Amino acid sequence: MGLTGIQIMQKLPKTNCGDCGFPTCLAFAMKVAAGQVEIDKCPHVDPAVKEEIAEASAPPIRTVVLGSGEHQVKLGGETVLFRHEKRFENPTAVGVRVATDMAEEEVSRRLSAFKRCRWERVGVQLEPQMVAVEDAGSGKEAFVSLVKRVREELPEAVLVLMSGDPEALSGACDLCGEHRPLLYAATLDNFKELGELAKEKKAALAVKGENLGETARISEELLKMGLKDLVLDTGAQSVRELYEDQVIVRRAAIKKRFKPFGFPTITFPYRYARDFLSEAILAAVLIPKYAGAVVLSDFRPDVLFPLFVERMNIFTDPQKPLVVEEGIYPINGPDENSPVLITCNFALTYFIVSGEVEGSRVPSWLLIKDTEGLSVLTAWAAGKFGADTIAEFVKKCGIAEKVKHRKLIIPGYLAGIKGELEDELPDWEIVIGPREASGLPAFLKEWKAA
Repeated sequence: MGLTGIQIMQKLPKTNCGDCGFPTCLAFAMKVAAGQVEIDKCPHVDPAVKEEIAEASAPPIRTVVLGSGEHQVKLGGETVLFRHEKRFENPTAVGVRVATDMAEEEVSRRLSAFKRCRWERVGVQLEPQMVAVEDAGSGKEAFVSLVKRVREELPEAVLVLMSGDPEALSGACDLCGEHRPLLYAATLDNFKELGELAKEKKAALAVKGENLGETARISEELLKMGLKDLVLDTGAQSVRELYEDQVIVRRAAIKKRFKPFGFPTITFPYRYARDFLSEAILAAVLIPKYAGAVVLSDFRPDVLFPLFVERMNIFTDPQKPLVVEEGIYPINGPDENSPVLITCNFALTYFIVSGEVEGSRVPSWLLIKDTEGLSVLTAWAAGKFGADTIAEFVKKCGIAEKVKHRKLIIPGYLAGIKGELEDELPDWEIVIGPREASGLPAFLKEWKAA
């Protein structure tokens, strides 16, 4: 279990020097205990004590960092079984498989799909992170050559290097440089050799047992060797077993603090699926049920987008509303004569309204007012979307410089503040829009016609 703030303070110098950025050692200790600050912030803690506190304060599932620089992927770091208890920390990494026995055209297609399948939603970039390069028995040279190609074409991709040949893995690691890969996989037969290789190359190492018990045994042996960054593949033989293994590993790590299972997992849905649709459905189950990484056999935009949206929704903080940034959003290429609409920054409201405006094909300016993630009526009731706040935003956002007219369309549910808003914005004509966003296309087309 983690240490309390008092227990951590007892191990600190107790000088209240403030070098950590907090006025007292107690305040700093409380932040460390809450997981809001790292113990490294105190420059005066003895290294042995620092290691002890870091170990005790670490999440039950270790955070494993792959990649480098701006293209890092974090797996694990989880502290709860259920999202409503707190939140899930690090989104499931999604990757695609390429292999040495694939035709060059097929490899090119998959790497191209990796580049192409990217979307932005609520200011969040939805994109894949991993490429699993598999040695399909074509030899070290072919494997290293394929890894080199992936590194050159997709320098941002985190690599899962899949080979039973330690020499091939070593050569591939050298191509990665500081871009940390995941070596796949240490088994009961080769864990010592691959463990030493992982330590030498400073790479993360995947563990693959034939079952849960064997996976725990290999993990335990690697821990004794001093390896800390492990990723688990439980070797499940069926869909049911795969699902159950994810739950058992998470529960054992969080509830029992069972160290051999205190690592993120990696899954390969294509091993259990009859077709790609079945694979996608299984991936959709594994994302909320604890998979640290999901490697797919292929990338298709129609499958990836809903998976990415699911992942985004699962890994947002349930205690904080999903919001978009305040500002002016041009839709359909507006000009100085285009209509101006305003709404709140609750993400769901934004997507519904912007979608309807886009569907109308009428060039428009959409003003998004920061309401701290509250919906239109809730924000109005809370005093965050009233005449005074809307007027202040309209004046400072710069929309007056983008349009010739002075007409502002407000949500129909805010019809009651029309008079107040006209008093606050005497130069503007306040137009009451439809109550529901579904009425916007017809409303905007009439505007266009007028």
